[in-house]
Amino acid sequence: MANDALDTDNAWDLVLSAINRSNITLPVPGSDQPAVKINGKSWELVQPASEQARNLLSLFLPLCQPVTNNSRVIGQLGQSLDGRIATVTGCSRFINGDDGITHLHRIRALCDAVVVGAGTASTDNPRLTVRRTSGRNPVRVVIDRRQRVPASHHLFTDGDAPTLHLIAGDYQPGPKTLDPTGVTTVPCLGSAENETPASPERILQVLQDFGLRKIFIEGGGVTVSSFLKAGLLDRLHVMVAPMIIGSGRPAFSLPEIDQLDEALRPKAQLVNLGSDMLFDLAFDTAKP
Repeated sequence: MANDALDTDNAWDLVLSAINRSNITLPVPGSDQPAVKINGKSWELVQPASEQARNLLSLFLPLCQPVTNNSRVIGQLGQSLDGRIATVTGCSRFINGDDGITHLHRIRALCDAVVVGAGTASTDNPRLTVRRTSGRNPVRVVIDRRQRVPASHHLFTDGDAPTLHLIAGDYQPGPKTLDPTGVTTVPCLGSAENETPASPERILQVLQDFGLRKIFIEGGGVTVSSFLKAGLLDRLHVMVAPMIIGSGRPAFSLPEIDQLDEALRPKAQLVNLGSDMLFDLAFDTAKP
């Protein structure tokens, strides 16, 4: 292996080995030859690697860093060329291709919890587990103030991973215990009559109380936008599919601006996933 270029399988094994580790040299899988040196937020590849392997490392090694603050939050949106994440009826399966879906599963494998809103959970009936790659399942979190996600959906019935069901009610802060195989219902989202999106700050507080600090906001657009508006996203992956829908639900729902200097312009990396183009947007570089 030492004389061969690292491939995507090798690169993914290295990523899994890097979770919550820093200031370490990781060997080539199955060898004692050094492959990647990780120093704080930077990393150096010391073995030849394919372009796909390099891209994979550049996308996912930053997500592996130990969490030094209260939380690290990664968001994602899968959209069409014209910025739609679903049709007017809510149909979104599947805008992104196979490579984009595999990318989604890889992010799940690196996070403590994966979060979706009630609309996404109700319409898509997702499993939110890791099936297209190796890695562990995250805790599944559904923001469901009015308890409108059907009780028959996978998140509540399959037992493949723990589920946190966040609903209306007053929250009592403090350390919490998670049901390791079932559903834990947590009243925490205030009044059921409230029409505004659930507070991202409150959601992160609840997850921290359960010991969940590396958080993946998988959807939908309103939920991701609420975290972006609150300045709580450290990273955002936007996957763009070669598809034009023409109408439907927009990816972002943010306050209107008058001047372009008010627009968000994060540091960006563009990666060809194969079926989709990925914009890897780093918002954490602007944070102290």
